[in-house]
Amino acid sequence: MFTGIIEEVGVVDAVRRGAKAIVLEVKAQRVLEGLRFGDSISVDGVCLSVTKLNNQGFSVDVMPETMTRTSFHRLKPGSRVNLERALRLSDRLGGHIVSGHIDGTGRIVERRREENAERFRIEAAPQILHYIVTKGSVAIDGISLTVIDADPHSFSVGIIPLTQQETTILSKQAGAEVNIECDLIGKYVEKLATGEKPGTGVTLDTLARNGFI
Repeated sequence: MFTGIIEEVGVVDAVRRGAKAIVLEVKAQRVLEGLRFGDSISVDGVCLSVTKLNNQGFSVDVMPETMTRTSFHRLKPGSRVNLERALRLSDRLGGHIVSGHIDGTGRIVERRREENAERFRIEAAPQILHYIVTKGSVAIDGISLTVIDADPHSFSVGIIPLTQQETTILSKQAGAEVNIECDLIGKYVEKLATGEKPGTGVTLDTLARNGFI
């Protein structure tokens, strides 16, 4: 589990490609502190497990399912990636609850300056936009951001100066592909409300019958 507060920008050192999967070698410094073999680490918002570790970086295996849902097919040696170690239970939750399980990718369709902020509009598939709400949370390449507005085809986010400095977001131009993770809580609420079968969800009727309202 992560917060979406990026700790470091790492650099892809090598990409070893199989038929559908890859092994990534990433150079890093700050996130290596306390990192152990088998730990979870977020790479551009994707939760991966550390398979090798040395004093210059780490390696991770990326399976075919992850390749189909993320922008990792674009990674190459020299690519810069956002890194975050897994959340400790004693840490402050500075962003929002981020699982590192990517829902899909989106495409930046507009980027413009708004005084001290950079505003991005991102186009995404309907199944992703279904969970995007104005003033809600979304993770873009692992960065915890607040949705400014949303329409049937896209949504926008604003990037403050600190996030501009500490992440890879300013390297993204119109047309760039980004990893998107929707708010996890919204998915669970929808599942509970709709239920597995018709008529089995949590409705106002159900709550009233059981004395909750």
